Amino acid sequence: MTRNANSVNIKSYHHGDLRSAVVAEGLRLLQDREAESLSLREISRNVGVSATALYRHFPDKASLFEALAEAGYAQLAREQAEAAAGGGASGFAAMGQAYVRFALANPALFRLIFVAKSSHAHPFQDAPKGTAASLLQTGVAELMDPDAPAEARFATMLRAWSLVHGLAMLILDGQVERNVAEAMIAQIISEDSLNFA
Repeated sequence: MTRNANSVNIKSYHHGDLRSAVVAEGLRLLQDREAESLSLREISRNVGVSATALYRHFPDKASLFEALAEAGYAQLAREQAEAAAGGGASGFAAMGQAYVRFALANPALFRLIFVAKSSHAHPFQDAPKGTAASLLQTGVAELMDPDAPAEARFATMLRAWSLVHGLAMLILDGQVERNVAEAMIAQIISEDSLNFA
């Protein structure tokens, strides 16, 4: 083993929060490329540790993808919560608009959130507080009649999620011209389109 290789190994043991550094680097790389092109070796080089040190935290690409998806899902929730801060129907619509804008700003990460093996993206179960799914549940609960049956709540959540997710995917997949759709996000996802009556 060369002296240089040794110093990399030593550095890996004193890196600090290696897991966070790897996730941050993975998120940075996802700004310019698809998830499939990410390499654990490239990320380890970029953060200045050996591949062996990285494999202790992420034994395979799937575990890295799960961590990146979790970080992306948390970022999505933060942006949606900020958009919905006004509350009411306008806040709920703003939250949906933030969902689409997040997808357009982070296409590879957005796709990864929904393909990485995880239950955190499922909004129809009791979701942990502060997640995008819980924001959807809470928004629907606040805007619907408190006596509305569970089936109606489920249908409303599904309708709202379908609208924002469908629009995001149509734009990302090139089915709708991006600049036209971006200019119309607020018109498409409005209080009227999310009518709870």
